[in-house]
Amino acid sequence: MVGHLSRGNSQWKLESQGEALLIALVDDSYVSPSWYATKAINGKVVPTWDYMMAHVYGDLVIHDDAQWLREQVTALSNKFESRRDLPWKVEDAPEDYMVTQLRGIVGVELKISRIEVSFKMSQNKTEGDLNGVIAGLRADEKTDFAQKIHELRS
Repeated sequence: MVGHLSRGNSQWKLESQGEALLIALVDDSYVSPSWYATKAINGKVVPTWDYMMAHVYGDLVIHDDAQWLREQVTALSNKFESRRDLPWKVEDAPEDYMVTQLRGIVGVELKISRIEVSFKMSQNKTEGDLNGVIAGLRADEKTDFAQKIHELRS
């Protein structure tokens, strides 16, 4: 797992005190009590938050090498630009500008040793409440999250 951060962020200078932890929020959403079928039955509902997250552990490596940074930034840009009709490429920017920009960042790499996944996806709810959550999420334009809950239910 690789990335970069601003050289102005002093965290990259701190010595690692053992295993590093990256907490990645995969997806999340507010869940309104008004979505639950149980609300109409007994009113015993409260708001909550559903989420999917990962704790990624490993050794943290800092990269302060211009070539490593250029390769990482190029790969990242290519990934996110690939779906565009006219994708931007690192080579589109003037070379002296890119050199200056690369001097402003440092690379980070997490050599993963283990991953722990945690999720709360209304899995403890009745079928009626789950259907309400899925419908509510879709109405709130959280269709992808609604689909994930639907798939976990299946």
